[in-house]
Amino acid sequence: MPIKVLVVDDSALVRKTITDTLAHDPDIEVVGVANDPLIAMDKVARLQPDVMTLDMEMPRMDGLTYLRQLQKERSPIAVVVISSLTQQGSQIALDAMEAGASEVLAKPDGSMSVGALAGKLAFHIKAGHAAKKRFRPAGAFPVVPAAPAAPVLKRAPAWVGTGSVERRLIVVGASTGGVEALRSLLPSLPAGLPPIVVVQHIPAFFSKAVAERLNELCPYEVREAVNDEPVLPGQCLIAPGNYHLMVVAGAGGYRTRLTQSPPVHFCRPAVDVLFRSAAELAGKHTLGVLLTGMGSDGAQGMQAIRRAGGINLAEHEDSCVVYGMPRAAVALGVVDKSVTLERMPELIVDQIHQLSA
Repeated sequence: MPIKVLVVDDSALVRKTITDTLAHDPDIEVVGVANDPLIAMDKVARLQPDVMTLDMEMPRMDGLTYLRQLQKERSPIAVVVISSLTQQGSQIALDAMEAGASEVLAKPDGSMSVGALAGKLAFHIKAGHAAKKRFRPAGAFPVVPAAPAAPVLKRAPAWVGTGSVERRLIVVGASTGGVEALRSLLPSLPAGLPPIVVVQHIPAFFSKAVAERLNELCPYEVREAVNDEPVLPGQCLIAPGNYHLMVVAGAGGYRTRLTQSPPVHFCRPAVDVLFRSAAELAGKHTLGVLLTGMGSDGAQGMQAIRRAGGINLAEHEDSCVVYGMPRAAVALGVVDKSVTLERMPELIVDQIHQLSA
């Protein structure tokens, strides 16, 4: 049975663009369109779609309000937000992911072609549908609040640095469900760890909003990476959307390199690009962490880390929104330990002690 999709957007041109784009995929069927949430409510009842594409700015009711209503109703529909991702729009889109959207994509405009959307949309429709089939009740993995008394943070072992030049490097990859996973994992890690570098499959502009939100929650600095900056202990850098992020050698330590080389696994940034660069540069000092996501990005990068003598951790199927990327790495035989998201912070701290400093 094809995945049934309802397209909700107040722009007739965008509705047609999305419909025409999805028509090329035999596994997807657009069963209806709506120009605002009130019309969508009626069509949801009649058409029973599996997935909804949802704009944020619409008349009569905005997309975020509608999404929150769907969450209250515990709707079985997966929601892929397609929004104009300006900086202000990205904050709204981040709120949408916190309200249950499976993915956020940029709406085609002067800087984002219809072709670029076409290359991603069907993939994310399928990922959202797969994620919703593994629906977890709200609060199953709550976000750790930015407070000293946060339970998970209190359980995290205190980190004691070695005082020597830090060669260890923590690299993290995630895709579908990853924003939620990072909001659970990163605030639960103690300050003062070796550098953390993250690739989350994410559109341009949105990555900065995610990094800023995480920075508010974490006991260490989290921000979007820029090109050719030092990669420092006690800091977490997030790959900007539409740029691959690598770690390279520089004067006195590791530095970042951003490129717009071709997408890998249809993704830019790609986890494999980061992981391979870490394996080449940090070798046996690398700790790779692969979280929820659809597809296989990260598996070959973990293979490179394993061959270089590093350690690989993967999120267990029981907590993954989509057990795709971790499954691919496990199937390749390159994962040292696999645990649920709740147990991952303690394991990271434990395993970083196992790496040669």
